[in-house]
Amino acid sequence: MTTPFLNRNSDQSQRSALRWLALGLGAGAAAGTLLSVASSGLAVYFARRIVVPQNAPEETEILHVQGFDDEMVIHLPATTDTIVPGRYSLFFHSGRGHARIGDIIEYDPRSRTVARAVLAVDSGDLRRARWGHWSGVYYTGPEHAGVLAEDITLTSDIGDLPAWFLPTDAAQPEDTWAILIHGRGGTRAEGLRAAATLNALGVPAILPAYRNDAEVRRGKASRYGLGDTEWLDIDAAIEHALRSGASRVVLFGWSMGGAIALQAASRGRFTDRIAGLVLDAPVLDWFNVLDRQARVNKLPTPIARLVLEMITQPWARPFTGLDTPLDLKRMDWVTRAAELDVPVLLIHSKDDEFVPIEPSLSLAKVRADLVTMPEYDRAMHTKEWNVDPERWSDDVANFLESKILRRQDG
Repeated sequence: MTTPFLNRNSDQSQRSALRWLALGLGAGAAAGTLLSVASSGLAVYFARRIVVPQNAPEETEILHVQGFDDEMVIHLPATTDTIVPGRYSLFFHSGRGHARIGDIIEYDPRSRTVARAVLAVDSGDLRRARWGHWSGVYYTGPEHAGVLAEDITLTSDIGDLPAWFLPTDAAQPEDTWAILIHGRGGTRAEGLRAAATLNALGVPAILPAYRNDAEVRRGKASRYGLGDTEWLDIDAAIEHALRSGASRVVLFGWSMGGAIALQAASRGRFTDRIAGLVLDAPVLDWFNVLDRQARVNKLPTPIARLVLEMITQPWARPFTGLDTPLDLKRMDWVTRAAELDVPVLLIHSKDDEFVPIEPSLSLAKVRADLVTMPEYDRAMHTKEWNVDPERWSDDVANFLESKILRRQDG
């Protein structure tokens, strides 16, 4: 799950950022520089939107819930999210409630509403909910995904990190394990969409929390590294896997999790143990993503450039709160394509509204020797599994069996 980090709807936050910057500049700012100060204030606001973790807003209106508990139907406004077929989640009551939503039952183009099946309510009272957060994170726990799990603790440079270990019930487990890395604004539950596929293949898996996510935040001091820092926690997960019986690992990454996976594979202590990568709507080039978001939010070019400078230059640390500037060039894998040295499965829908597909297409073209990229459309951002779980699972299984796994005889 990925939450948009450029949002034009918070006027109060923008005004607060402007006041904060004006105070930081001191009383010497003359009236003639007011426009420049205003522009800088907006840049501060958007730069902080990029790096400051926030909970996903509940912006989907729940119009009506009808039927009995085992045959409930939910009525929602028809939006670009709610009219896409497949299976999804609806989080409500500030995330304390969760329902699994199924396919479309009825669509009314006149009222612009849609009715969908409610497959399960895992927590909370959906009938009392009025607003929710629509998500592709379908399972909230291993028990809902129907797989065995153990709670484990990983140790990174920032301390202890919670994680799930998913053993396999296969008679002969693979010696290649999977590390499942969720996206920006998400939790380790995002990786549970791959759990059944990996279990069927006999591949054990670790789903770690990492710094700055909802489970490992340092209060208001947390700042996303966009992959430039979080990879250290994945390095700890790889170490745990190797100490627990794995010979090699394959890294799965959704959205920003893809950026994290690539950094762990190229900068970690165990680069020689990385067998491959499975990347779903990955951020391969942050410059491309940020440029897209700037255009969506209609930011003037000078402000967009200032936003970029604020997250990459030391002088802006007092405004962004970053411990160190982010090295976005180091996370540009279109430019670094020649450095790839393991097989990669790239899953990316053509209509991704958040992470543009073009860098993925470029990487698949220039590294056709290593990159497998099936075509997906109408799945938007990281929802390929939700739209067609059977196809997603087949693509992942075929890739792992043909490129990664060492099948045991007998």
